[in-house]
This record gives sequence, C-alpha cells and structure tokens, in this order.
Amino acid sequence: MASLYLSYSTTTTAISSLSTLRKPKPLAFTSNISTKFLKTQTFKTLTPIKSKPTTTHSDLSPIDSTTTIANPNTNTTNNLKNLKSRLHNNETLYGIFLLSFSPTLAEIAGLSGYDFVVVDMEHGPGGIPEALACLHALAATNTPAILRLPESSATWVKKALDLGPQGLMFPMIESPIEAQEAVSYCRFPPRGVRGSAHTVVRASNYGIDEGYLSNYEDELLVMCQVETVEGVKHVDEIAAVDGVDCVQMGPLDLSASMGYLWDPGNKKVKDMLRVAERAVLNTEGGNGGAYLSGFALPYDGPDDLRKRGYHMVSGAVDVGLFRSAAVEDVKKFKRGLEMDGSDDEQEDRQDGDEKYWSE
Repeated sequence: MASLYLSYSTTTTAISSLSTLRKPKPLAFTSNISTKFLKTQTFKTLTPIKSKPTTTHSDLSPIDSTTTIANPNTNTTNNLKNLKSRLHNNETLYGIFLLSFSPTLAEIAGLSGYDFVVVDMEHGPGGIPEALACLHALAATNTPAILRLPESSATWVKKALDLGPQGLMFPMIESPIEAQEAVSYCRFPPRGVRGSAHTVVRASNYGIDEGYLSNYEDELLVMCQVETVEGVKHVDEIAAVDGVDCVQMGPLDLSASMGYLWDPGNKKVKDMLRVAERAVLNTEGGNGGAYLSGFALPYDGPDDLRKRGYHMVSGAVDVGLFRSAAVEDVKKFKRGLEMDGSDDEQEDRQDGDEKYWSE
C-alpha cells in the first residue's frame, strides 16, 4: 500500500478578512499515488477504518444503538466450545488454580493445555484489577477462566461477572437457599438481582456482542462449593437448585469442620466426602442435576477423582508447582556440593554444563 504523508500547503495566501480565517485550506496529500487519482478524489475528513456495518450512518459514530458491527476478531464464547457445553457432552475437564495472580503464569497455564484456569480471589492476594490482567492473558490462549469469589455476595458477583469469565465459584454454600441466592446474583431482573451495565463491560465485549443478554445464562458455569459438614447434609438439595451447574467439593475445609484440620486424609473425612460425592452423582442426568468437581490432593490424585465420577478436576496450584520445583532445584544443587567427586567427574559435569548452555 502506498505510504501517505500529510503536510500543510506551503502556498502563501493573502488573508483579507476573518471569514478567510474561518476557512483554512484543506490538507494536501503528497505520496507516490498518481496526481490524476488525487484530482478526482475529495478528502473531507480522516475517518478510522471500521468493520462493515449492516446499516449506513453518515457520521460513523461508534456509539449508536442501531449499528451492528461485524468484527471478525471478536473472541466470544460462541466462537469456542465453552465449559458448560463440554460438560453436557460428557467430557472430563482438567484445570489448575491460579493464586499468584501472575499474568505470565496464567498465560503459561493456558499454553500448557489446561481446559480451564481458576483465578482464586478467595485465597489469592489479588482483586478485580489483578484478575482482569489474568483474564486478558488467558484470553490470548483461548483458555476459559473461572473466578473463585472471596464471598457469596451480589456486589462481588456483579464486579466479577462484568469481567467476562466463563464461570464463577461460590465458597461455603451450606443450603439450597444459599445456592438459590448465588444463582440470583448471576441473573438480571426479573430472574435475579444482578446490576446491569451490559452495554459497556468486558463480558459483552463492551457492548459489541449484541447476543450477550440472550446467551449469557446458557454459557455461564455456576459452581457451588460444599466444604462443611452442614453443606454435606444438604448437598443433594444444593445440586438440584436450578442454575447450579457444578458442586465443587472442598476437602480441606471439610476436614477442618470435622475437627481434622491437620489430618485431611483421615478416614472419617474420606467417608464424609464419599457420601457427598454419591449424593451429587445421583443428581446427574436428572432434571436440575449438577456435575461433580473437585481438587486433587497428594492422597487423592486426579485419576482417583476422575474414576469416581468427577467431571471437573483441578490438579495443581501455580504457587505449589513453583514451590516444589524451586525446593527441588535447591536440593539438587546442595546434593552436588556434598558430593566428593573425582576430577574426572568434575570434568564430566563441566562438559555437560557447556553442552546444556550451548543448546
């Protein structure tokens, strides 16, 4: 494409009146485009290049409720299979929790192939601005994000949903009433109490996604955490609440509520967990049933959960992965310091290091 350069005309014009000042000469265009082309064109204003609208507007205003913009670069959940539809297709999904709120680690997690990433605002140090940065990083890898809320409240839900995650995780749900309230926070009136700014927030692509209001309920994954003895007593009722898609088991808090904070692998805790699991699994396939989701632990790995019927399994925490790798790296180095190797062994290690760094 020919390069265009803007320059003011150098022609000296006699200015005789104020009316002349009100009509400055138009900008002259100089480029390698032929003068014949320039003579046949009239350049009134410089307007940005826009996607083709379905209707024609003379002012090309970007804020117009009657304009439909076809944006081929829009990355909405309609362009990809969302988590909810994958669960309905009986897929088993594997994810990771993000506590560091590092966009870099979020991007690495997405590029690694996890089906979803839970950005943890309950136990992580970040809030809405930090979560948004992680969602940007995950969107670049087409990886669905779930936000775990610090508490179940209309205010937190409103702010979280406006960011546009594919799912929300509600902590400490202990009754069907609390589950119903959680769902109501996610829905606009009259079906719920969610405040509306859908014309300008990220969830609707800042108002560009005109189908948002029609589709958001079908695409949003609502997850209720059951992590106390009281919650387990009502887990089947929680799973049956309209709008609850997953019941997320919380084995650590469950062990604490049973008096085994320092022993989450206690047999009594495991038995209680199995009771809750069976109750949720019995609702799957029925009207209003929920899928079973959970977090793997050293004594209860991802494969163990999958074999017991979990459809969503979180197998790691970003901070935990880094901690384990860092601790092992230091141990490896210190073991080397303690070795009394021969000169030949030292040379072998040196050759290996040189080869490694040259690769």
